[in-house]
Amino acid sequence: MTFKKRIFSSQRILIPDTGYLILKKSYLILIALFLSSCVNDLNKVKEIASNEVGTIVEPTTGVDLIMSDSAKVTIHLTAPLILQYNPETPKTAYKVAPKGIKIIHYDKLTQKEDGTIIADTGILHAGDKLYEFRKNVVATNAQGDVYKSDELFWNSATKKVYSHKIVQVYMKSGNVMNGDNFESDDTFLHPVLSHSKGVFHVDENAAQ
Repeated sequence: MTFKKRIFSSQRILIPDTGYLILKKSYLILIALFLSSCVNDLNKVKEIASNEVGTIVEPTTGVDLIMSDSAKVTIHLTAPLILQYNPETPKTAYKVAPKGIKIIHYDKLTQKEDGTIIADTGILHAGDKLYEFRKNVVATNAQGDVYKSDELFWNSATKKVYSHKIVQVYMKSGNVMNGDNFESDDTFLHPVLSHSKGVFHVDENAAQ
């Protein structure tokens, strides 16, 4: 067996060639693990923006935003994280809440809550007038009726909400309605469902 002479901390230490190879392999394994960890972290970042096109400016965490009109609160928006895309082109700029979003809508006159929207993902399109909600969307109106879908759009300028996907409406009375798509005013009090069907409870005593 041959030996190589290596110096550590100004002391001579004789290390067998085989030991050096093992040490070298260990360093290579550690480097490989480090690089793999870096790649995984990059993949996580890419995963968040995988379905979006544009440039991320900087993330804003712990978002708690109150919007008002004529000194009256109209919207309370909260989200764990918001990413902004295409900030230099206002016409195509938009914001994404990839980790969940909640919006509370207030009646401008009474200042009472008249509806909420919760979703896994939220998108605020150019001008913050069009809101898009994706996955596990749950909206509740002032009467306690609950709307569920995997998609919902809210145009705050026209005060309309709509969806092109299946919508389920659980009414406070116990009735349940289903539709292929849906449209309503943004209070969710006047819904119109296409190809609707449902389960309605009938009070037999009242019918007699």
